[in-house]
This record gives sequence, structure tokens and C-alpha cells, in this order.
Amino acid sequence: MTKRLEWVMEKLNGGLVRTFLIIVGLFWLVPTIGLLISSLRAPEDMSASGWWNVFSEPSQLTFDSYRKLLENGDITSSLVNTVLITVPATVLVVVIGSLAGYAFAWMEFPGRDWWFLGVVGLLVVPVQVALIPIAELFGKIGLFGNIMGVILFHVGFGLPFAVFLLRNFFAEIPRELLEAARLDGAGELRLFARVVMPLGGPAIASLGIFQFLWVWNDMLVALVFTNADSQPITVALQTQVRQFGNNIDVLAPGAFISMVIPLAVFFAFQRQFVSGVMAGAVK
Repeated sequence: MTKRLEWVMEKLNGGLVRTFLIIVGLFWLVPTIGLLISSLRAPEDMSASGWWNVFSEPSQLTFDSYRKLLENGDITSSLVNTVLITVPATVLVVVIGSLAGYAFAWMEFPGRDWWFLGVVGLLVVPVQVALIPIAELFGKIGLFGNIMGVILFHVGFGLPFAVFLLRNFFAEIPRELLEAARLDGAGELRLFARVVMPLGGPAIASLGIFQFLWVWNDMLVALVFTNADSQPITVALQTQVRQFGNNIDVLAPGAFISMVIPLAVFFAFQRQFVSGVMAGAVK
């Protein structure tokens, strides 16, 4: 009787936990759902009632706002700029961080530990401290106000975390496995490409997701280092709010597109993200 009662309590507790997590997840998605519905309503409907009224009047749904969005040159060009900034900044951080993480984990060179300590120390440097000095530097070398300057800034501030995460993950690879590959004649680059990279897939995927989300959603760096021709979607939406505060029919679909892309990336690779962060952060 006692064992059966314990079994019932265990199942009940498991069901309660799942129900609680589902409810929390639904509450977390409410703003996204509200923004999606708002982007599919006409401006007069949005000013007259809340987005939840669409469930009683589904005839309010329309794609006119997305048509207007595609006709807005500032928004569409800024979306392209966002991709041009985010993809190179993510790829460069993943590639350079992977190579540096492997070097710090398994290669011997003078001052290795001190160099790694310096990289870890850069993690605590806030972005705000570097904005003015780097802006002055970029102005002198001709990178201020264009996409390349924003990419370099994101790469520079993304590399310390990338090196720290991947070095800790690569250090967990069994030494015997690497030594066996070296005995078979594998050089460092071949060893990195054939052994370390496949084993480091979860950590590399989690780093790529983290960097992608950070760069895509950034507004502070882009607001400082871009101009009207190179601004990403976050700055373009903020400019639209400042100039045309009542054009919700453009802002709502633009904000939803800006939100749904990183959400889709995160949900598609959330398992790799969690496993990679946990494996790299704890040695």
C-alpha cells in the first residue's frame, strides 16, 4: 500500500511540474502571440480594441500591414543590413573562437595560462566603456558608420566568451583520443577538423546561437556605429517610432519579423544550446 501511494504521489508530482511548466511557457509566449495578431490587424481595429478581440471577430485579420512593410524601403533595407551584420559576426566568432579554444586547451606555447587569464578578464569589460574609444578609432581608419565596423565590434566583444566556453569544452576531450590521432600522423589542423570539431558540436552550436541572438537583437552598438544606410532592423524600428509614432501598421509586422527569426533559431537548436553551455561552463 505504501509503495503504491508513493508511486501515485510521484506521478502526481510529475504531472504538476509539467502542467506548471506548460503554463509558464504559455504566459511567456503571450507577448509574441499578441504581437503576431496585432501585425495582422488594421490600424483602426488596433486603436479601437485589444488584440484579443480577434478571437470573437476573426474577420479583422489581414495581411495589408505586411504588404505595407515590404513597400517600406527603410525597413526592408535594414532587415538586409541585419543579416549582413549578424551572419559574418556569428561565423567569425565561431571560427576564431574554436581555433583559439583548441589552442588554449591542447597546444603548448609560452604564457598560455596567462594569455587565457587575460581573455577571461575581458569578459567583465562592459560594452559601454569601449564605445567612445572605438568610435574614435573607427573614425580615424574609415570604419565608422558602415557595416564592417559593427561586425568588428561584435566579433571583438564576442570572442572572450567564445574562447572561454570552447576551451573548457575542448579540455574535456580524452587525451588518449588526441594522442591516438597524432600517432596516426594527424597534424594539428587535421586533428582539429576531424576529431575536435565533431566532438565539440554541441558547444559550437550553443555558441553560434548565443552570438546570433546577441548580435541580431543588439541596438546600442548599432545605434552608435551605423548611419542611415547601414542601420539594422532594431535601429530602423526605433527611428520609425521617433518619426512616425502612429504608423503601427508598419511597426507591428516589422517588430514581429525581427522577433520571430531569432526565436525560430533558438527553438530549432535549444537542446544543443543548453547542453553546450552546461558542458562548457562546468569543468
